[in-house]
Amino acid sequence: MPEIHNPNLSSQGPGGGSGGSGGDMRGMLAFTLLALLVLFAFQYFKPKSAAPPSPPPPAQTHQTPPAHTGATGEPSHAQVSGGKAAAEPQQPAIAATSESDTTIENEWYRITFSNRGGEVKHWILKHYYDSGGAKGGHLLDLVEEEAAKKFGFPLSLFTYDPDLTAQLHTALYQVSTSGSKASSGAYVAPCALSFRYAENGIDVVKTIHFDSSYVVTAETRVTRNGEPVRALLSWPAGLGDMEEFEPSAPSRSSVWMSSQSQFVWSIDGRQDSESAAKVSNDNTSEAAYQFAAVSDLYFTAAFLPDTPSRTTVVTLHNAIDVPSDPSNANSQKKPANLLGLAMGDTSGDTRLRIYAGPKAMETLASIHAIGNDGKPDGPSLEPLIQYGWLTFIAKWLYLALRFIYEHGVPNWGWAIILITTIFYVAMLPTRIMAMKSSLKMMRVQPQVDALKKKYSHLKINDPKRSEMNTEMMDLYKREGVNMYGSCLPMLPQIPLFYAYFRVLEYAVELRQAHWLWLPDLSAPDPTHILPVFIIVSMFLTQYMTPSPGMDPTQRRMMAFMMPAIFGFALWHYASGLALYWAVGNIISLVMQVLINRSRIGKEMHALALKRAAKKLPPSQSKKGGPQKMAQARR
Repeated sequence: MPEIHNPNLSSQGPGGGSGGSGGDMRGMLAFTLLALLVLFAFQYFKPKSAAPPSPPPPAQTHQTPPAHTGATGEPSHAQVSGGKAAAEPQQPAIAATSESDTTIENEWYRITFSNRGGEVKHWILKHYYDSGGAKGGHLLDLVEEEAAKKFGFPLSLFTYDPDLTAQLHTALYQVSTSGSKASSGAYVAPCALSFRYAENGIDVVKTIHFDSSYVVTAETRVTRNGEPVRALLSWPAGLGDMEEFEPSAPSRSSVWMSSQSQFVWSIDGRQDSESAAKVSNDNTSEAAYQFAAVSDLYFTAAFLPDTPSRTTVVTLHNAIDVPSDPSNANSQKKPANLLGLAMGDTSGDTRLRIYAGPKAMETLASIHAIGNDGKPDGPSLEPLIQYGWLTFIAKWLYLALRFIYEHGVPNWGWAIILITTIFYVAMLPTRIMAMKSSLKMMRVQPQVDALKKKYSHLKINDPKRSEMNTEMMDLYKREGVNMYGSCLPMLPQIPLFYAYFRVLEYAVELRQAHWLWLPDLSAPDPTHILPVFIIVSMFLTQYMTPSPGMDPTQRRMMAFMMPAIFGFALWHYASGLALYWAVGNIISLVMQVLINRSRIGKEMHALALKRAAKKLPPSQSKKGGPQKMAQARR
């Protein structure tokens, strides 16, 4: 949690240096560094994900078709007894005479297909907006147009023959539809859309079924001279919310969505993922994929095959150079990742479901892959929300946050404030335990100092120093002091904080959710009010916490350096997380004021003043320096 417990109250183990502050300082500094490491570095040092199964040798790249014949790959030509290829009858050409568009819509999306290639030109989500928001923006289009023009549009066909792939992309397909039209001219789901193309022995049929959900079902069959061709359905180049590729689009955040891209999959019930940097381009894998997906923080395109045991998956990884500063088109350019995938059936006839939409937990949990019994009762798409190693905690934190939003206050900002307050109140007993443990340590500190002084003439490597450690442990045991007591109660806060951090980072509901002056809780505070407030409130909390004998240098470091580190670290993080941290600091400050006025707090202050007075020169002690300092803290 964002509470920063004062290191002065940490306990000190045996064998420490003179005075109580050195050991306390080292212990708390280590704890603080650990918390920092967990928060800001864990994402860069995750355990490596297991890579997808290595592809079979015959199908390593797209440059060469799989070395199979008949139904499992590029067909071999049938041979007659005299060694000559059998003549295949050529059917009449089937193609459209001109290019046209067809639009399908339901409550959740509006998808526009072109009959050129039978591909998707626009996949618009009706409940989400681009960076302009609901007031000044447009509905979000999952198709990244600039990238798609270069690398391919969604639901295009991919084969291991580059010439054939190019032919299928540029061909004009005949279109047939079933279903009724709305007044807008779009077909209303449930309905079906079919594309047909045939020429020079190539015959292609692609049919897509639409219902009332986000999921669409696609069936494809490609033959050459009557033999099946392994043709995969693809989503080639990124999806939605990646406005760094659009020079004219305002930037929602300093964080590029393309840098958050992942390839996620499930094989035989085991889910795993790879970051964009680790995903290979043109890599083929044949395994029992229950689903495979590309995703960013908030949106995903997932393919779920009807027959996992016969699935081929190709990972696609391209890049486009874009300005490093979105607001300056002339700034230095750097590559931005574009992940894609293609999926097909090794038999040549492919049938799969496609989910393209938000990474909303309830929606993803309702979509299941095909299980071993051939029914859609396999793993759900919920693992596409990558909460990390604390998924169990993060999931319940998210559900609690959503419950408060749906049944308490219909604003995500106020919901964050309310649940943060609940967390801090729940953590109050651990704070009191830490204070009591620190008080016990302060009471026995004079005896600890006496023991250190008794053995101070011994060298650090003198075996007799073990006697000092033994006496010190006996002292702690006799007085009921746990030398780690002030740190242990705070340990549960680390996983809670990290889990909450992941929830606030990945919750699509916070995208463009507003609170007071904050227009988007998933983007940094544009006014920087919250980071500044965090710095000030942390400083006040640190200053008001008793400091038993800490020297001025250490005190300045902890009072100024730590608030600055956390405040500026949150300068570029989502304002929802900063709001949580700021509210936590307010509660911590109030708690510290109340503790200072309690019996425990008063005794701690008295002991701290007594120790501080011993370290001051007599002239300063007579002037009441420590007493004035204590009054200022209260």
